[in-house]
Amino acid sequence: MARRCVIAGAGVAGLSAAESLRQLDSEVSITIAGSEEPYSRMVLPYFMEGRIEERALFTGDDAWFREQEIETRFGEALARIDPVARTVRLAGGDSLDYDALVLATGSGSVRAPIPGADSEGCIDLWNLEDARAFLAGPHREVAIIGAGFIASTILDAVVKRAERVHLLEIESQILPRMVDAQGAALIEAHLRGGAVELHTGTEVKGIERTGARLNVSLSSGGGLEVDVVIFATGIRPNLSFLEGSGIETDAGILVDRQLRTNVGGVWAAGDVAQGPVLHHAERRVHAIQPTAVDHGRIAAADIAGVEVGFEGSLLMNVVAIQGIEAASFGLWEEGERETTRVENAQGGVYRKYVWERDVLVGGVLVGPTHGLSGLNDAGMLKGLIQTGAALGPWRRYLEENPLDLRRAFVASGAAQRLLGSTLLTGRASAGGGFRFRRPKPRRTRSPHHATLVKGAP
Repeated sequence: MARRCVIAGAGVAGLSAAESLRQLDSEVSITIAGSEEPYSRMVLPYFMEGRIEERALFTGDDAWFREQEIETRFGEALARIDPVARTVRLAGGDSLDYDALVLATGSGSVRAPIPGADSEGCIDLWNLEDARAFLAGPHREVAIIGAGFIASTILDAVVKRAERVHLLEIESQILPRMVDAQGAALIEAHLRGGAVELHTGTEVKGIERTGARLNVSLSSGGGLEVDVVIFATGIRPNLSFLEGSGIETDAGILVDRQLRTNVGGVWAAGDVAQGPVLHHAERRVHAIQPTAVDHGRIAAADIAGVEVGFEGSLLMNVVAIQGIEAASFGLWEEGERETTRVENAQGGVYRKYVWERDVLVGGVLVGPTHGLSGLNDAGMLKGLIQTGAALGPWRRYLEENPLDLRRAFVASGAAQRLLGSTLLTGRASAGGGFRFRRPKPRRTRSPHHATLVKGAP
């Protein structure tokens, strides 16, 4: 069993690994190192909007790490690995010995290769430094290049701060790798006439700074003059430290069901890991928070000697944009599979379920936020797809009543299956996670909770 564990990266995967390992092993020495202090990227938009203060972003403080007996080396990125000597070198020059090493170094933003992309006033909005830069600079009129998931997560915050926002997408629809054309059309219709000006099917040919403003040249022959250009054109795993390590990579670091790499004593988790995926034979990188949490927990369990395997991550994305929400899960691009569709354009509702026999394997949901998150329909669809529950006669019910997921979800026993899949060593988490201002968790449950977990009433 490992005596010294080094975790490289203080994001979701790294913290998940650290918390889980401490819960499973009170004796192991844990050191977590990273280029940044731990904070949540998912809530950066709330900080940008002014809804929370900056310190509420952080997911750990000195006192909490001392309580967990975790040594921290923040501000020191991983520079090099020596798997033979079992040492890592940090950017500051220090070396750390390890028995177990978890690589959770995350990903970084990638700008499209556009002339002038490095001009002053061109920024990413991927980390806290980017958010500070946006808030500090002029942003009355903004152009966002890319209308995918990343752009959608920050769009409301940018709209809140700017007077005019242009959303530019080279594809013919927004969210091209998240929803189908029918769902995208509904979202676009909702956005038109509001605070966002859509430019789909539009390529940015170049960016040039003129005085205090940026001129953005478009493939249509026109152009825009803005204060700031935000790039939301993709991300890439942080892998530069791997040179000479012998660790195998493809799009990310290749890992097995225990999150082990091909090199002994080294695991990988989160955005850098290319691991098992539900409904797919090949391994893939899923740069999403739920996968990062699962990866960290499974890697920690394996290090602690607990026999547990990762069934695979589920492709999923959920975004809220100007009062409308979109979610997609699993094999939402149906191919030759059977589908159930329903649309109410006036109500802003669209649903697509993708079937293999009586099993849901993918889906798309679009609708007002209160109808998805408010009713937990997105969570129930995710659960049905993730568990692969056979619905039997409930398939026909869903085809006839596609807006009523709840009855099929409860009847299928999916909640009970999900509960089993989230427990390590058959027990619930000890709940040792950091909480800003240390509020006590509320565990009030309605009388219906037991019915949901047990299955059919």
